[in-house]
Amino acid sequence: MGALTGAIGSTCQSCGEPDPTVRMRGRAFPMAELCDACWNDFADDLARYEGAGAPPRAEPGPDDFDAVGPPLCPECNGLLRPYPTNYDRWVDLASRELPAKDVPSRYRWRLIPLRARRSQVPTGFVAVRIRGVEPMPGELVMPAHVAVCLGPDASAEVEEARKADLRGVDPGDQGQAV
Repeated sequence: MGALTGAIGSTCQSCGEPDPTVRMRGRAFPMAELCDACWNDFADDLARYEGAGAPPRAEPGPDDFDAVGPPLCPECNGLLRPYPTNYDRWVDLASRELPAKDVPSRYRWRLIPLRARRSQVPTGFVAVRIRGVEPMPGELVMPAHVAVCLGPDASAEVEEARKADLRGVDPGDQGQAV
């Protein structure tokens, strides 16, 4: 079901209002045709659910003389790798891949290459959280930094996620069994 086109613009699939800001949203693959307001609400809710609350990587200006390097975690001083998600929010990923069996399901991500039109050369990457089909235990996944962070708050959060996986509870369902 696509958006309806009218004199003012397309109709948002969420609010049903015609708006000139309605367009297909999503980076690596299309998600929905939404207006700016509905898109921001949807993307913020999804980011909260998936734990994608990292700030975007700061671009240095022409007058910046500071050394440009990767950001570091304030709790463990570990390397952070911020990546954009498919819904225009950012997530901090770990610096290396791990087997899926070692990462709680809530923190499993994949990097999808973005390619220019008619090219096989990747121009960037988008982080997509793994859902639906569970990866094989030995398959490599990109964990969120929280899953490998040595900080006490992160360790407690990851331990709760491991327990939720053992109980068969979806981390977004607030403790209700699936």
